[in-house]
Amino acid sequence: MPYNIRKAAVIGSGTMGGGIAALLAGVGVETVLLDIPARDTQPGDPAAKRNAVVADGMKRMQKSRPAQLFSTADLNLIHTGNLDDHLELVADADWIIEVVVERLDIKQNLMAKLAEIIQPQTIVSTNTSGLPIHDIAANLGDDFKRRFLGTHFFNPPRYLRLLEIIPHSQTDPEIVDYLMQYATERLGKGVVICKDKPNFIGNRFMTMSGMQTINEAIDRSLTVEEVDSLTGPLIGRPKTATFRLNDLVGIDVAVHVARNLYPAIPEDPARTVLEHAQTTALFDKLLANEWLGNKSNQGFYKQVKGADGSKEFWSLNLSTLDYEAPSKPRFDSVGKHRKVEDTGERLRLLLNEDDKAAQFLWHHHAFYLAYASHRVPEITETIVNVDNAQKWGFGHELGPFEIWDALGVAETIEPFEAAGYPVADWVKQMVAAGHAAFYQRDANGQVSGFYSPQDAAYLPLAKDSRAYSVNVLRGTGNEVARNAGASILDMGDGVALLEFHSQANAIDTDVLAMTQQALERLDADFDALVIGNDGERFCVGANLFQMMMAVQSDQIDQLEAMIKNGQDVTQMLRYASKPVVTAPHNMALGGGAEFVMSGARSVVHTELYIGLVEVGVGLLPAWGGCKELLRRVINPVMESSPNGDALPHLQKIFEQIALAKVSESAKQAREMGFLTACDRIVMNREHLLGEAKREALHLADGYVPARAGKVWAAGRDAYAAMLLGIEGFREGKYATEHDAVITRKVAYVLSGGAISEPGWVDEQVILDLEREAFMSLVREPKTMERIGHMLQTNKPLRN
Repeated sequence: MPYNIRKAAVIGSGTMGGGIAALLAGVGVETVLLDIPARDTQPGDPAAKRNAVVADGMKRMQKSRPAQLFSTADLNLIHTGNLDDHLELVADADWIIEVVVERLDIKQNLMAKLAEIIQPQTIVSTNTSGLPIHDIAANLGDDFKRRFLGTHFFNPPRYLRLLEIIPHSQTDPEIVDYLMQYATERLGKGVVICKDKPNFIGNRFMTMSGMQTINEAIDRSLTVEEVDSLTGPLIGRPKTATFRLNDLVGIDVAVHVARNLYPAIPEDPARTVLEHAQTTALFDKLLANEWLGNKSNQGFYKQVKGADGSKEFWSLNLSTLDYEAPSKPRFDSVGKHRKVEDTGERLRLLLNEDDKAAQFLWHHHAFYLAYASHRVPEITETIVNVDNAQKWGFGHELGPFEIWDALGVAETIEPFEAAGYPVADWVKQMVAAGHAAFYQRDANGQVSGFYSPQDAAYLPLAKDSRAYSVNVLRGTGNEVARNAGASILDMGDGVALLEFHSQANAIDTDVLAMTQQALERLDADFDALVIGNDGERFCVGANLFQMMMAVQSDQIDQLEAMIKNGQDVTQMLRYASKPVVTAPHNMALGGGAEFVMSGARSVVHTELYIGLVEVGVGLLPAWGGCKELLRRVINPVMESSPNGDALPHLQKIFEQIALAKVSESAKQAREMGFLTACDRIVMNREHLLGEAKREALHLADGYVPARAGKVWAAGRDAYAAMLLGIEGFREGKYATEHDAVITRKVAYVLSGGAISEPGWVDEQVILDLEREAFMSLVREPKTMERIGHMLQTNKPLRN
């Protein structure tokens, strides 16, 4: 049967349910969100009273930070109601997701009601994280069971990539395949298939690994801060590490999951880590004190006011339960190896040391890796699913089997077992058969296969045909040119790729030089150019350090030449004879935003945080950012209504620049003018460069280059209106005197130099005004203070 999800329903409007509804609406799916009717209400009561539960859920969704909605406009696709009065709203839904309280009887009763009203093609799934999937549908007919499965999202659903799909024995494989494809392409998820076992993959590993970490910390008398310094970015995991993660999740939640898991896995000998006497006693005290983490403002950490009035996070002494002032843990092994760039190599070196930190990490990883070996094929068919679950669900750089390959499988089996961490027999058999690693690599060093315990052989790694990686491209010898800041690569089919790889992908003289070379190569050798990369961020803007050094060494002329060069480069990109497609993701700030707007088209990841933020360092956009927002936002208004009022639209641009506003999504970026209606939004990050290449090829066929036009300058009166607003903020103490100096310059540029009468001016007029204002501001001592503070602290200074 063909499946097509046009309408969805989410039942349960809590944090997770609301987040799933926001995600579905964000990709254009009409969504019904239902919850129980409010207590002490009757049918016929006013809707506002009767639907109070779901209304509260909607309010939480709209206020949540980080934002669950891509755009407030998505609310138009969400329809709410209660289960007693409005269940018929889900009757024609193509996909119903249950996200109610974790009680088997409640879920079973709901499924029985759904079975009576749903259509033959409706897919029904549960978001349970702990109950057996087969039990939830146990009392229903075979046709319902065929269309029923688990879909376990991770919170928050918009941001965490992992989706666990859990079929039971009677689930139709066609539905599993369809949801895998739908979730990957439409929702941007990384999907792993789990067996119907307790806590599936992600939570099973994180519970067992997390509790073992705390046990080991207590046994070795390590502090909360020491453990978190060792189990975060140092070993390729998020900054939340161990104890901060517990505070974030909620200590009560973590304890509940662990204590429910223990009786659910009687066949798992490692479950003893869930009953460590001292850890159990510690958690009992925290629960009794209601120290539950972030939700109660104290847990393993407590925020206090420092002597200078600043916020400090004091950590819990695990023995005395007193909170202690922050310290900076130091270990010889960490100091020796923390700067090793490759995570696998860094781990290998750390675990070969012998100090307190190294011993703690060695035992943690010995448990973690050995435990992983016993869970395949018990909870999932492949080692790939285990690794991906840890990476996509919890932000780990490497999964356990990838770590094990880095450490050396054969070299670690005997030490692990000697220390009391038994390794699964299939791993020993793999090594005995002459296979040195879990993953197989091709001649270019790229992963091509993985070891299957069931087959006792390597199987080819399934490839996503739409995924595109710069590293894979480089590994196959397609790099055309390179300098310290950027590279040009051949994507094939006549498309070149310009990749930034400077620190934080900041734009410096090397990046500008390589961009110019890319344009020259585009003219001579290629049909189209894509600008994108695989970095954590697309681009954080211009290289501030380089600018500050130029000012401090009295090289103002060279700095102005760099600014002029940046303007020339962005204009060359915009007016190139062949199409340039920009492919930003994550952060595109300052100069990065200006590069994004310079292309003929943008293909962007949905998580795009773009903004002209130069005011925060005492400057203004000078590589065409002011000009481009005027062209994109003001020009269409004045072209369609020559006698219209540009000021409200100009005020919007002014506020975006003056307040250094950054979009919270690609949809919001479009609303702010950084993207056009023609630009495309891609949900799956791995598909971004491939989709950008497709767009570039589409544009290349019959491409007509853009021609330089004019920009509407609102003139003196608009400038005066903006100045009035600036003075109001300054007098009200909402802006400092230097804020006012900067934003007056912004207003002057946006008004076209306060010309006497509004009218059309050449783009170069605005570019010249940008450059002149920038060079004036860069000479200001307070601007230098802002730049220096940003470089030292990564935070803006209000001076």
